[in-house]
Amino acid sequence: MLELFPEGFEERDGADGVELAAYTDDSGEERLWSAFGGVHTSEVEDGWEERWRAFHRPVRIGPFWVGPPWERPDAASTPVVIDPGRAFGTGAHATTRLCLELLLDVPPGSLLDAGCGSGVISIAAARLGFAPVIAVDLDPQAIEATRRNAGDNGVAIDARELDATVDPLPSTASAVVNVSFDLDGRIARRLESERIVTSGYLVAETLELPGYRREARRDAEGWAADLHVRTK
Repeated sequence: MLELFPEGFEERDGADGVELAAYTDDSGEERLWSAFGGVHTSEVEDGWEERWRAFHRPVRIGPFWVGPPWERPDAASTPVVIDPGRAFGTGAHATTRLCLELLLDVPPGSLLDAGCGSGVISIAAARLGFAPVIAVDLDPQAIEATRRNAGDNGVAIDARELDATVDPLPSTASAVVNVSFDLDGRIARRLESERIVTSGYLVAETLELPGYRREARRDAEGWAADLHVRTK
């Protein structure tokens, strides 16, 4: 589906499996038939172009209101306005929320956000007083989204396109690695930060980092996040 419709498609869970829907024309329908051997088509109502917005709802994380630009933050919160574009990350995913909850207990200083997505964690960190904040991602669209969102939120983020598993990484006091269990381990073992927040894995998985102790763990919706503190 990504090859057929790189601009995007809709995914919905159903009783019999996952339904993938593309909003397209006759030529797109022909591509679907060729790829899958059968499709169901129907006319769509007006306003389908905006339906994706319904999936991006604001969330409250500690002092933060994290949401899209078409929603209005409450007056008592610290807003982090995120337009994801084509990058992963709106703040609603449990792993993002868990990382931010742990970051609230980390002393502000320099910070690396490895696998920054749309920049949610980087922007929230900057709002907490972390500086400088360096955001890295392998996806150029993620870097573009992070830079745009940082500008919209009025914070300074140094966003760099690189592969955190092989490219040189800056030395920072703290780091956040929210990717996956395997990649978290590979990236975190390359860091020399005093504190590392990791997530992107399930509660049943335990990430052990040599030279660090696990000081805190949070979990939600089957996902987990850990705060590791250097011991030597």
